[in-house]
Amino acid sequence: MSIWKRKPLDLLLAEASESEKGLKRTLTAWSLVALGIGAIIGAGLFVRTATAAAQNAGPSVTIGFIVAAIGCALAGLCYAELSSSIPISGSAYTYTYATMGELLAWIIGWDLILEYAVGAATVGIAWSEYLNNLLVNVLHVSPIPYEYCHSPFQTSTDGVSGIINIPAFFIVAVISLLLIKGTQESAFVNGIIVVTKVSIVIMIIVFGWHFINPANHTPYIPEASTYTDDQGVGHHFGGIMGILGAAGTVFFAFIGFDAVSTAAQETKNPKRDMPIGILGSLAICTVLYILFAHVLTGVATVEDFRTGGKEASVAFAIGKYMIGYKWLADFVTVAILAGFSSVILVMLLGQSRVFYAMGKDGLLPKAFSDVHPKFKTPYKANLVILVIVGAFAAFIPGDIVGDMTSIGTLFAFILVCISVMVLRKTEPDMKREFKTPFVPVVPILGIIVCLAMIYGLGWTNWARLIGWLAIGLVIYFVYSKKRSNLNHPK
Repeated sequence: MSIWKRKPLDLLLAEASESEKGLKRTLTAWSLVALGIGAIIGAGLFVRTATAAAQNAGPSVTIGFIVAAIGCALAGLCYAELSSSIPISGSAYTYTYATMGELLAWIIGWDLILEYAVGAATVGIAWSEYLNNLLVNVLHVSPIPYEYCHSPFQTSTDGVSGIINIPAFFIVAVISLLLIKGTQESAFVNGIIVVTKVSIVIMIIVFGWHFINPANHTPYIPEASTYTDDQGVGHHFGGIMGILGAAGTVFFAFIGFDAVSTAAQETKNPKRDMPIGILGSLAICTVLYILFAHVLTGVATVEDFRTGGKEASVAFAIGKYMIGYKWLADFVTVAILAGFSSVILVMLLGQSRVFYAMGKDGLLPKAFSDVHPKFKTPYKANLVILVIVGAFAAFIPGDIVGDMTSIGTLFAFILVCISVMVLRKTEPDMKREFKTPFVPVVPILGIIVCLAMIYGLGWTNWARLIGWLAIGLVIYFVYSKKRSNLNHPK
């Protein structure tokens, strides 16, 4: 019984061929591209762009987007090879199990909870905040009372204590039930949301282009200095360090494309469609991000982002400088709500599929791998996630999580890059419909860029990650190791 035992590749491929007995193959290449865009374009674009411009890079936030995109693209090429060659639910967890053994597979499966479940809860809390923004500023009705849209650990400036965040729990519950109904139905709803928010992003780019003030782009890369925010925290502003700081900040805006790989077992033609879904969604979003950042920093000044705009900088910039486009500022609020909804959908989809794979392997209770007889979805995993994520969203403040979602994702990217190199050595004859180019150069560069971004997140986040993984190791040695199907074949 070894904690380093690897799951045989022929067993993984046999599971893929039997998918008609389990998850239903309903997704096309377009569905996967839409899932990727749905996960990527959310709060990151509308909030993080202004934050990075204010604190780190000014107009050169566009270069920060390019740096972050390069890191994601290098990891994305590795994801594309693995997901098309091993079309099984589980994403980085499954690839690690096949290449580096059970213990590391458990670690990455536990780590992915940071990205998917914790990320979904955090976005659910933000969805609740923006719902009130929509009610007050767009629909001009009364907001939801403070005590029913905040956690018990929060108190308003008027001394009102929160009780439960009902809207956050509501959106998590609705999307969880939609996912139980079926992946195809979920993908259809996601497709409608994607068309809506991409249309609004394109409108901002097209209409905003005429309002760009060249003075706001001069100099494009500000001189290196230090900017101290409202909390007294210093940030590298301008120069190379400012651009790298911006890359770390806007990296949040790219999180999600990897969730496409968790749906491999529900894809009609994974060998062709997975690379299209992963790389296609990443390419489309990168182009939109760069153009959007260029327009936003040209329309408004850095000082606007620091003082007047804050989290609602996009709507603020439109209202202040794009006269006659108030309707577009209202649409931005709608787009952010829609964006949050589709991000939650893809995060919950990804988490349930990782739990499904871990349940099949015996590392989690078998119930997690039970498939609904009619809908062919892992409904018990979805229900457990509804309870966990819903409770987190209803009773915990959103700022508790911080950067843990980001560092968990970067850690997963690194292991995926390593997996490609290991499989090239251990399984040189494996059929690969898509091959990562220039191996080992591309995976090594991916590891370096991800490590650089982890370094930029600071020691407090390293400590949180280590603490989270320590809890996971206790669960593995107490429960999962004794019930592993690979180490205890029936």
